[in-house]
Amino acid sequence: MSKILKITGLEKTYTSGNKELTVLQDISFEVEQGQTFSIVGPSGSGKTTLLGLCAGLDQPNAGTVELCGQDLKSLNEDQRAQLRNKEVGFIFQNFQLLPTLTALENVSVPLELQGAKNARTKSLNLLEKVGLADRVHHYPSQLSGGEQQRVALARAFANEPTILFADEPTGNLDDDTGEKVIRLLFELNKENGTTLVIITHDLELANRTQQILKLKGGKIVSNLSTNQPTTAL
Repeated sequence: MSKILKITGLEKTYTSGNKELTVLQDISFEVEQGQTFSIVGPSGSGKTTLLGLCAGLDQPNAGTVELCGQDLKSLNEDQRAQLRNKEVGFIFQNFQLLPTLTALENVSVPLELQGAKNARTKSLNLLEKVGLADRVHHYPSQLSGGEQQRVALARAFANEPTILFADEPTGNLDDDTGEKVIRLLFELNKENGTTLVIITHDLELANRTQQILKLKGGKIVSNLSTNQPTTAL
């Protein structure tokens, strides 16, 4: 299988006043095409910083990130943005829906930006898959947290991404709602053949992925296979 994500010797340091804070140090790992992969660790371990580097939202102080066969260091900001628009999907803890757009419009936006002719039809189909066929014209403020995250799921898969990064996708949801969202996430992931990278502090969720990378203090403490099947439901 080909490597969708290859991280080598990654380091990230922030400067605050005259002090330097090393957030990530000597991070190396690989993610295979179609794999479900989780990154776990306590708060402050560098999980979200690592996600940003993997997706080209930020740049490391040292090391390399190869995403979908491209060395991000060799790309300028516009080229990295183009790569993300074409290959990458995102799901965030706080949903990040546009409040002035309906559920349907939130899902349609990424498709329309790419000039897709079937944006409305495809968006309706995705919203139906996540159980929101009767909520397509509702605004985020009219939806529950679980419904908003399901809209975010539909939006994330709209562009048929090669790799999807989910940052604490159930962090703002109760247990029952979170379980429904995760089942939908794995179902859509399997259906689309997407590579899934989940950032989470939830070990139960992590154990449903095929590989678990554990961070502590900005360093890798383990990188273990769980022998989960691709379905991971």
